[in-house]
Amino acid sequence: MAKINFGGVEEDVVTREEFPLEKALDVLKDDVIAVIGYGVQGPGQSLNMRDNGFNVIVGQRKGKTYDKAVADGWVPGETLFEIEEALERGTIICFLLSDAAQIELWPTVKSYLKPGKSLYFSHGFGVTYKDQTGIVPPADVDVFLVAPKGSGTSLRRLFVEGKGLNSSFAIYQDASGHAREKCIAMGIGVGSGYLFETDFYKEVTSDLTGERGTLMGAIQGIFAAQYEVLRANGHSPSEAFNETVEELTQSLMPLVAENGMDWMYANCSTTAQRGALDWWKPFRDATKPVFEQLYNSVKAGEQANISITRNSQPDYREKLEVELKELRESEMWQAGTAVRSLRPERS
Repeated sequence: MAKINFGGVEEDVVTREEFPLEKALDVLKDDVIAVIGYGVQGPGQSLNMRDNGFNVIVGQRKGKTYDKAVADGWVPGETLFEIEEALERGTIICFLLSDAAQIELWPTVKSYLKPGKSLYFSHGFGVTYKDQTGIVPPADVDVFLVAPKGSGTSLRRLFVEGKGLNSSFAIYQDASGHAREKCIAMGIGVGSGYLFETDFYKEVTSDLTGERGTLMGAIQGIFAAQYEVLRANGHSPSEAFNETVEELTQSLMPLVAENGMDWMYANCSTTAQRGALDWWKPFRDATKPVFEQLYNSVKAGEQANISITRNSQPDYREKLEVELKELRESEMWQAGTAVRSLRPERS
């Protein structure tokens, strides 16, 4: 593993240089990788592994998602199967269904986990909260995870562009003595940029915090707050949206991604620079108690319980659509639809 300095803290990471694709292919040359579920992470991971030369099959119930897999080039009876047949054929079972769906399918999956097989996750939820999910892997199989730090769509897009999405990896159970190298090989196979080690508990607590925090929940809350203040003070929807969302996502965040926040600060106007330096700490101080409350709720298992309870209800999809409709039909995101339609096409 390579030692990298992260702000004065040394950390071991795995890069493609030290664990190249050729090595990953050799480690998994005798394995059939069965991707169960073709929803959020399934398409990106399976397509990347297929393009990288791994022996991959997909297990999916017939329906719209099955049809999507066919459209993506998976061949029924050859590389696309009903879930039970894929579980039978696979030596590495990639359990990529939603957390709620994993609970429902677990008895079926467990029945196919024969000694010597491997169970792969991209989220530590099911195993970490086993008292609530019932997901307890047999002792004679390897259990590990690779968690790309982004959506399956982003994982695939960056792979096609010749780039990679960083991923965490963790070993929960090493029955064979080779779980670690198999796990890292899977991480290289799905298209990771670099891999950093964690454990199942830390993966799920950081992930649940991030999703509810800066990745999705907090950012939507901050967008809404600034947009509403601007609108209440007479600014037009176009001005409020551009100043709140469009400039951030289209101009500033790409610069932060490429060079860091300090570089972006140093390369904006002195007026913007001064204001940003003066105001970031008050925003930190105002929101840190909310993040602490959120993390404690995750750590106590409250967020897992809410997810399991609500997402398992028969009318979950209908209730979800009501909440998403509230976002979609808000003035801010209606303005966003209009702004995106006006972006000039690149020639």
